[in-house]
Amino acid sequence: MTCEIFPADRAGALRRLSDFTPRMGRDYAEGRNSDPGPGRRRDVSRLSPAVRHRLVTEAELVRAALDAHGARGTDKFIQEVFWRSYWKGWLELRPGAWHAYQAERDEALAATKGEAPDRAMTGSTGIACFDAWVAELTEAGWLHNHVRMWFASIWIFTLRLPWTLGADFMLRHLLDGDAASNTLSWRWVAGIQTPGKHYVARAENIRRHTLGRFDPAGELDENPLPLAAPLPPPVRPLRQPDALPDGPLALLLHEDDLHPESLLPPGAPVAAIAGVAVPEARSPLGCAPAVAEYARSAVADSLARAAARFGADAVALAPADVAGWAASHGVPVVTPWAPTGWTAEVLTGLGVPLRRVRREWDSACWPLATKGFFAFRESIPRLIETLL
Repeated sequence: MTCEIFPADRAGALRRLSDFTPRMGRDYAEGRNSDPGPGRRRDVSRLSPAVRHRLVTEAELVRAALDAHGARGTDKFIQEVFWRSYWKGWLELRPGAWHAYQAERDEALAATKGEAPDRAMTGSTGIACFDAWVAELTEAGWLHNHVRMWFASIWIFTLRLPWTLGADFMLRHLLDGDAASNTLSWRWVAGIQTPGKHYVARAENIRRHTLGRFDPAGELDENPLPLAAPLPPPVRPLRQPDALPDGPLALLLHEDDLHPESLLPPGAPVAAIAGVAVPEARSPLGCAPAVAEYARSAVADSLARAAARFGADAVALAPADVAGWAASHGVPVVTPWAPTGWTAEVLTGLGVPLRRVRREWDSACWPLATKGFFAFRESIPRLIETLL
């Protein structure tokens, strides 16, 4: 199999962004739902691992699209960028959905054993398209967005395996995996994110959008009922970010936000810099080695850029070493806001007072995620006008 390659550094991500910018308009709008296969994908950016870790920011993507194609010519691409912000905001306003997923996942991991889940996770189901996607996920750490929907639908409705088990399996292997996009997308396919509305993988749709590479006619359950589940938890108030200290500070970077150059104002008095990566905390089963390597490489790249930007020493740390590092410098520790998920949980358990700084992008987008995406979408022109 030809595997996709994903840059784990900002310079490489910016080159990919530059290369894809000419295709953010009509090419993306017309080709984004089709997957011609590894090595042939020209109409999707393959930037999601870099964006998930903020090696490049959402604002940079949107600005590049607008500059090259204008608002009308690139609305589909811009909407996709804002989907990520919407999902993060939705979960930040309802962290109970993440905790419920974790509890249900842990129950499924303990209770679901046997041949059926083993076949699914080794790509031995006999459904050619699904087995090929398992191979690509485990080898490349990535899947086309439309493929992820088909994959989840087949897992839930044809293989009849617990959705949380599938979400955990995918999360352990995705270079771009984050708590919000992965968990809520699986909930949506299952019919529990928008109760009663599920996504059904159909053989004809797969045949058409894989350009005939796969045709699972007669192999899929195309008439399933959505899963039953409790209503989503109520919205909680969004916690306010902390203010920057007046004097010197220590900067603690983490894998959820690795663009320190735009996090702090020019001339910020940074006395020390550290970075932590905790990709193994995404699941009780840890994560694939390639996922851990990508996250730590991205953090290392960010630390090098931060050291050059702020003129301070930068070091990669294990979580257990952060308290000693903070105490040795004796200044307030500032960190970018980690949205609901495993990184935020690890940061909370460090035993170090942290000043959590939230980007203007997130502060503007997240409070609007109170309903469905289509209500959120109406605010995109105003958000662009405000943020760019």
